[in-house]
Amino acid sequence: MSSNQQYDPMHQQIRLGIVLEATGLPLRKAVAEAARMGAVGVQVDATGDLSPGQLGETARREFRTLLRSCNQELAALNIPLRHGLDVAENLQPRIDGIRAVMQLAFDLGARKVVVPCPRVPDDLASPRAQLMRESLLALGSYGDRIGTIVALEIGYDPAEAVTKYLAGFDTGSLKVTYDTANMMVNGHNPLANLVPLAGWVAHVHARDARSAGLSRGLQEVPLGAGDIDWLALTATLQVIAFDGFLTVDREQGENKLIDLANGVKFLRRFTGPLG
Repeated sequence: MSSNQQYDPMHQQIRLGIVLEATGLPLRKAVAEAARMGAVGVQVDATGDLSPGQLGETARREFRTLLRSCNQELAALNIPLRHGLDVAENLQPRIDGIRAVMQLAFDLGARKVVVPCPRVPDDLASPRAQLMRESLLALGSYGDRIGTIVALEIGYDPAEAVTKYLAGFDTGSLKVTYDTANMMVNGHNPLANLVPLAGWVAHVHARDARSAGLSRGLQEVPLGAGDIDWLALTATLQVIAFDGFLTVDREQGENKLIDLANGVKFLRRFTGPLG
């Protein structure tokens, strides 16, 4: 990408964030590091000390104060799941746990949770499909009631399949988290699949990927070192009026902290100087 391909000030600014777990640092140091990098928001896992059952009222106030002191917003709470929303084992406790995180996200001001999305069912009458539908109906109706979005992290399916499936739910709280590398790894063009999701994308994970050869397929690489056209992708986010956070993540690599900082710096070329 040439150096003259820069941010267009006529476009709506996209806010940049980072995934705190990718820093490998304790919470307070990670939030401070996000600010030092130039990010304005953070995504964090709702686990351990930040799980709803552990984070009492005092701790919630302290966490909000920590974010404000570093001029950070909570972009989203992430909910890692051992089993998906289409697996019967312990499904009701899993849904109850997600609901608790949704309430926590509302209390902390993010009003957005990232939840892994299983593959869209081919047979809507199958037991798996019925479990998934019941799960999403329960979460969507709860989100409508309290004002928190369930941002389903997609990647297995092309955009058209996702939008067709989600359009079958009478709720405004079911949206998607768009992970660029997830789309690539599953054989979907990350740019071509973004436009059909206009109105559905609530959160974006900025990760890059490139071919590692015929035998190894695609692998995640630092932002700007892969095959994704970030100028076109950020411009497309502006065209579809995306108003969430473009959140830099790094799941692989030996220098994740450096990669995150360089990723924020790289994306700022296309998103403007403030976020």
